[in-house]
Amino acid sequence: MNVVHRRQIAEAFSAAGDYDRHARVQRLVARRLAERIAALPLPDAPRILEIGCGTGFLTEALIERKPRAEWLITDIAPEMIERCRARIGEAPGRRFAVLDGEYGTPDDGGFDLICSSLVMQWFDDHAAALSRMLQWLAPGGRCIFATLGAGSFAEWRAAHAAEGTEPGTPRFPSSTEFAAMLPETQSRPPEVERHVERHDSALDFMRSLRAIGAHTAARKHRPLPPSTLRRVMRNFEAAGGAVSYEVVTCHHQRA
Repeated sequence: MNVVHRRQIAEAFSAAGDYDRHARVQRLVARRLAERIAALPLPDAPRILEIGCGTGFLTEALIERKPRAEWLITDIAPEMIERCRARIGEAPGRRFAVLDGEYGTPDDGGFDLICSSLVMQWFDDHAAALSRMLQWLAPGGRCIFATLGAGSFAEWRAAHAAEGTEPGTPRFPSSTEFAAMLPETQSRPPEVERHVERHDSALDFMRSLRAIGAHTAARKHRPLPPSTLRRVMRNFEAAGGAVSYEVVTCHHQRA
């Protein structure tokens, strides 16, 4: 684990005070994930662990569908937990805690559901993290998460590739790689959806990432020289300013 990099990620999200206004795709993905979870044969009052609650998009949507659930709501950024708490309110059966979903460990286990929406793209080793999460489940418990796949930000990557360079956005696993992760625990194959956002300019896109705290560069990435970055921005704008989000939803179950 790179402690400095994890701290940078936490600090970026903590500083994202305007998250809700810019996180359009994140809100949509959370609602879709909540719909999938609501269709599962969970107990009427399930024990739920949420990894990376953010400002509470998924939390709020699931509470509407599972009002009797017992919650442990976590995030790596303390400020995000407080914003989630402000959104959904305090209530019996709701606990909030700071937790690094990849390297931390919750105080207890035996969860009926572990869920996460657009968080695991920040993990270093998805398969290892998933293996640990499955140990926190009760027998028959389910882990369902939505994360970014390899096709995400393809247009931004293409704008860099035209200049012989790469962006600072992390590399994400493909749906094929997700399908190969602990296949014996998969309840169904990974599901892939594509969402597209359009931006007026490259600067608008970069500002939107910063606004939601998603601007932390991949480890070992070095900032581009200003002249190269300007050419990349022009390439992006010439291609239309569209940005794709390839969302991969995975569903695993403990035996």
